[in-house]
Amino acid sequence: MKIGEDPWAGYNSLVSSGTLARDTAQELAVDKLQILHRKLAGYNLEKPLFSWRSLFSFRSKNKEAYPKGLYIFGSVGRGKSMLMDLFFDGVNVKRKRRIHFHKFMQEAHEAIHSWRNKNKNGKGGEPIGPTAKLLAEKNALLCFDEFEVRDIADAMIVARLFTAMMELGVVVVATSNRHPNDLYKDGLQRDRFTPFIDLIKDRMEVMQLTDGLDYRLDRLKEMEAYIYPCNPNSNKTLDKIFSELTDGHSSSSESFEFKGREIFIPKACDGVAMFSFDDLCRKPLAAADFLAIADRYRSIIISDVPVLEDSQRDIARRFMVLVDALYDAKRHVVFSAAAQPTELYSGHDWSFEFDRTVSRLMEMQSIEYIKEARDKDK
Repeated sequence: MKIGEDPWAGYNSLVSSGTLARDTAQELAVDKLQILHRKLAGYNLEKPLFSWRSLFSFRSKNKEAYPKGLYIFGSVGRGKSMLMDLFFDGVNVKRKRRIHFHKFMQEAHEAIHSWRNKNKNGKGGEPIGPTAKLLAEKNALLCFDEFEVRDIADAMIVARLFTAMMELGVVVVATSNRHPNDLYKDGLQRDRFTPFIDLIKDRMEVMQLTDGLDYRLDRLKEMEAYIYPCNPNSNKTLDKIFSELTDGHSSSSESFEFKGREIFIPKACDGVAMFSFDDLCRKPLAAADFLAIADRYRSIIISDVPVLEDSQRDIARRFMVLVDALYDAKRHVVFSAAAQPTELYSGHDWSFEFDRTVSRLMEMQSIEYIKEARDKDK
């Protein structure tokens, strides 16, 4: 889409090309995005209406001064990312940014840490205000895909940070699988997070994309889930699958803390993670680590699984634990391997135990399993 092209034009084009079928719920969301698209034409923040004292109140004082944002929630696979594409690509805002919420919060924490290092004498005041100003100077419009709050570190600052940014005029558009009331549900010290829920309802229009055709499930059914043997073509296939699962959005490495340790994700975007076999099975990771990864990502791609022998006893055992964890968590997984599942283990020590791994690798390729994984993710 070109800058200035509105969401309805893009949506109608997709319908005309046969890429989409008309969907009443999607059309209602397009209406909301169309209205915001028009309100934001040429939007900038040259003179923010802002008082530093208001940073310490959760409720915005200037909510009438700036356009309301939009929070769209609904089941997985309903086309929320596609709708965000239609809005973001065409909206005429110079300082706009589309980013995964976890990546954005990582940048916010780094900015806060940097500010504290520069103000160790304690005379600089509180870091949220300067951090919000720094972020607002870069972003007049922030768009978040798959908005989710999991980390307590994020939960403790998000209300104050976003209140401050919205006071500066930053407009936020987000898609999520959850209603705002269910964000950070059952999280530690949630009472400190609930003002953020109030902020969303106050400064963003909340709408539900009701259930209908699951476009993502239809795509998953057509994807290969187990590719062999490993070669340059299989690597290209995995890259293509990653791109399709993330709607072609840019990816990056990321990490998260689990039980005091940092788990590194080589490539991630929009709830999809990509690893090599070595990233997971030649490192000291255990079942709990694999379950933490499964809890964080809806689809996991694993490349270059080798044929395993008795000389790789520990590595083979870790691979079996990995498959068990992902299977039990009912995660959608795509593998590339040196051989088909029945020929992946050539040793004797784990031959009995590996039979279950073979069975699960076969089942994870089935339409029934893939549909169950999608249902669990909703």
